[in-house]
Order: sequence, then structure tokens, then C-alpha cells
Amino acid sequence: MQTVIVLFNLKPGVSREQYEAWARTSDLPVVNALPSVDTFEVFKASGLLMGEGKPPYEYIELMRIPDMDAFGKDLSGPAVQAGAAQFQQYADNPVFILTSAL
Repeated sequence: MQTVIVLFNLKPGVSREQYEAWARTSDLPVVNALPSVDTFEVFKASGLLMGEGKPPYEYIELMRIPDMDAFGKDLSGPAVQAGAAQFQQYADNPVFILTSAL
């Protein structure tokens, strides 16, 4: 099982309401419907556990993927491609991190 972690802030001019409405109505349902994805969640940062200030990223996505080859094939589908294009309109330089549990 691989977990993809995506860290990002919104682009200037993109409102939280605009992005979150799209994430709830389009991104979450489309990605969670992919056969290669076990779970997909989007989190909004609410603060730091220790220290002061604000988190370096506003949003965190977690995708749990049991089969990366199947996921790669799913990524080429038209719904995913359209969603990825929309995501790029909202997210400012997202960081995609591939992880595995110890």
C-alpha cells in the first residue's frame, strides 16, 4: 500500500469557498470512485499543534493506493485528466509525496 500526500496552498485570487465546493462536489467523488484508490481524503489545516503561527500549507490530501500500476492507468482517464486540470487552477505549486508505511 502506498500513500500519496499532497501539500498545497491556494493560488492568489482563489477563495477557500470556491476550492472547497469543487473538492466536495467533484474531486472527492471522482477520485474515490477510481478502482485503484482505497481512500482519498482532503484536509484543511486548522493550526499548529506546537508553536505559534500558521501551518506552511492550507490543505493536505491523502490517497491510499494499493496498486500503483493500476493507479497509473486510472490517471489517464478523461474524468481524472479533467479533474487534474481543474486542480491546477486552484493549487499553487502542490507538492506530491509518495510514501509507504514502516
